[in-house]
Amino acid sequence: MGKEMIEEEEWKEYKETNDPKIRERLIIRYGPIVKYVAGKMAISAPSGVEYDDLVGYGIIGLIDAIEKFDFKKSKEEGTQFKHYAIPRIKGAIIDELRLIDWLPRVMRKKMKRLEEAYASLETRYNRPATDEEICAKLGITKEEFNKMLLEFSGATHLSLDEIWYIGENENEVVMVDTIEGPVEQSPEIITEKREIQKKLAEAITTLPEKEREVIALYYYEDLVLKEIGEVLGFTESRICQLHTKAIMRLKASIKRYLQDFFPKAAKNVTVQTPL
Repeated sequence: MGKEMIEEEEWKEYKETNDPKIRERLIIRYGPIVKYVAGKMAISAPSGVEYDDLVGYGIIGLIDAIEKFDFKKSKEEGTQFKHYAIPRIKGAIIDELRLIDWLPRVMRKKMKRLEEAYASLETRYNRPATDEEICAKLGITKEEFNKMLLEFSGATHLSLDEIWYIGENENEVVMVDTIEGPVEQSPEIITEKREIQKKLAEAITTLPEKEREVIALYYYEDLVLKEIGEVLGFTESRICQLHTKAIMRLKASIKRYLQDFFPKAAKNVTVQTPL
């Protein structure tokens, strides 16, 4: 009996019996998916939250996915369990991290100042701001700036998976979806998302070379933090810094764009991080 047939029979039996032993086998079989998601999210996990913690949170999402997955329907639609499970695993991890009240108000203010500094300088010079310019704007040393980037990389889920709310009805737009171009619900939101997609793509091309490489390797090549460091010859902490700077630039760029070209939508724009 082939692997796919065995898997199909196992799913069928589990849905009919809810046998905990079968569920345990399914958890073990699909456990690598949890490790993959946890590895991807480790780049922006809060300080003190270990990789194993993320895996533990993700298992909750995996179990929920197993319970709710309709194997018969998915087979008809050609949907793989992996594609069904990943957003639920990720959601479970984010939900657990939300419960951790670890982000001080002073940290949020510092993050806002850094984002505003990028927006102000890059608008003025029409190019990526240098580290030296950012330091001068904030009145801090290069050492303090690098320390700040590391703090921020573990202080919030700075990523293209952040949700942006646009339009009068605050329709959800996941930033990475603006790259992938999902099916939309209305002509107005189609237009807005396509414009954001175009702007985000342009903003990525204008990033400094190393920041652009980190974004490409992380989001397009699906590499984890350690692997990116090996490819670029940098430490993991350096990769975190580059990732944080890149996301700060992209956030500032998209916010400026919305304010300039979608003023009605911009009134309701908030950047909703998962944490």
